Amino acid sequence: MINKRLLASAVAASALALTGVANAEVKVGFLGGFTGGIESLTPPILDGARLAVEQVNAQGGLLGGQELVMPTGDTTCSDASAASNAADRMVNTEQVTAIVGALCTGATIAAANNAAVPGGVLMVSPASTAPAVTAIDDNDLVFRTVPSDAFQGEMLAKLLLDKGIDYVAVTYVNNDYGSGLSEAFTTAFEGGGGTIAESLGHEDNRADYRSELGSLSVSGAETLVVLAYADTSGQTVLRQAYEGGMFTQYVGADGMVGDSLIEAIGADVLDGMIATRPGSPDLPGTEIFNSAAEEAGYDPSSVFAAQAYDAAFLVALAIEQNGSAEREGLSDALRSVSSAPGEVILPGEWEKAVELIAAGTEINYEGASGTHEFDENGDVPGVVVEMVVEDGIFTNKGFVDL
Repeated sequence: MINKRLLASAVAASALALTGVANAEVKVGFLGGFTGGIESLTPPILDGARLAVEQVNAQGGLLGGQELVMPTGDTTCSDASAASNAADRMVNTEQVTAIVGALCTGATIAAANNAAVPGGVLMVSPASTAPAVTAIDDNDLVFRTVPSDAFQGEMLAKLLLDKGIDYVAVTYVNNDYGSGLSEAFTTAFEGGGGTIAESLGHEDNRADYRSELGSLSVSGAETLVVLAYADTSGQTVLRQAYEGGMFTQYVGADGMVGDSLIEAIGADVLDGMIATRPGSPDLPGTEIFNSAAEEAGYDPSSVFAAQAYDAAFLVALAIEQNGSAEREGLSDALRSVSSAPGEVILPGEWEKAVELIAAGTEINYEGASGTHEFDENGDVPGVVVEMVVEDGIFTNKGFVDL
């Protein structure tokens, strides 16, 4: 009898210990396109988010010492069902407090509408750039650390016009990202005096775009603007355009800026290709992030890596400000820690932030990719940089001036 009681006591103690271990974690999910159109872009974005997680844990963790963990889910980028299922697992199985992501706009919209918003879960996307994100009925739960494509489209148009390129053909992937960016680009390009000779949408993940390319090339335009993804339709479009001897100049946007594109098609073929992508302004936090990322073995220049770092660090700050791992109140906390006034917190300054929050002092995070003063829609201003393929890589040529 004594042995049975001792055994029962030991089992109970073990159960309590395991409960304590379980409660010592705070989960923030990451939704990315690990397969599909941006599969080569997603790992470095995750690296950026994980750098923030590593810094938080190395400096004492969250909420008095709890560990921040980041389970991941694959949205495939283009499959709304996959995005919804991945988000549902995060919200209802993993029981995450918040989500960094998704990355592709359609995935973010599906995840928000079908899982995150109904579950009251905050989402901060580092890469969903389409204007459609602004229109989500989200109960102030969907934010992004990257500017809208309404801005990138305008900057891409200005860049081309400044270079004397005023007659182009456009093809775009027929989804929220491609159509939104195309609309913004077309409005700004034509408004600046340029001419769109032909504009055609195309479906992603097809093997043959020669029919569309034939229609585009008949226009007589020598410049082809491709607003799609480096790992799927964008790559195929460029390869078949080259094989068909069509166009002399290629142009893209952020979804096309990936080394996989150059490796697949050839550096000689894409030499001189022009593209734009959201960048990081010249802020103290930018260099701090760059140094920390390099030290950790990450590439700080990867597309959306800095935005992902900021998204994860901001979510952690919001949880600390909120005082618990509960979902309720987190969006208000996010707005609080990201906005002036308040003592400035830079990337990596987790211990400083925790001490200030504990003392009741307001803080204002100014990050690796921007100051992130969210507007009423959860959007942020930003900057756009010019990228040009030189010597087999996409080379940053600096900011596109307004």
